[in-house]
Amino acid sequence: MTGLGRFGQLKSLWVTYFVTGCGGIELLPVITSRFDAERFGIITMATPRQSDVLVVSGFITVKTLRRIIRTYEQMHNPKYVVALGACTINGGIYWDSYSTADKLELYLPVDVYIAGCMPRPEAIFMGFGHLMAMIKDGKADGWKRYKENYEWYKKNQDKACGGGKKWRVRDV
Repeated sequence: MTGLGRFGQLKSLWVTYFVTGCGGIELLPVITSRFDAERFGIITMATPRQSDVLVVSGFITVKTLRRIIRTYEQMHNPKYVVALGACTINGGIYWDSYSTADKLELYLPVDVYIAGCMPRPEAIFMGFGHLMAMIKDGKADGWKRYKENYEWYKKNQDKACGGGKKWRVRDV
């Protein structure tokens, strides 16, 4: 992507949120008038086909992992993933549950991690600022890693989700 295209993209990040459990409690203040994410160009989109950024927050069960992967695969390149909260990074308090996928990075390429249970709105803005800096420098390349290492991600996804191609949108 050219420098001008990259500049335009980082000034208007269109975001789809995939929220489970308690994961969305701190996202609501981010989009309200007190913090006003839109002034930074962070705009909420209704569908993944219109989005640049997928924010995954809350615990990830095996059943929802399929839907997260489908949502990610419906997005157009370049696309970025933000892992929000302890549950998406290392499983959080559900790290030893039989039905929890405890590390999102094993199934999708994560560009930015925002730690906390749940992270405060200020931390979310710092994470998006880091993502914008990575886009500006051309270092946010998770979508390229996904294409290059697709077989590795696919093996992990199939192992967690029970195999088969019934639930996939497409093979990259």
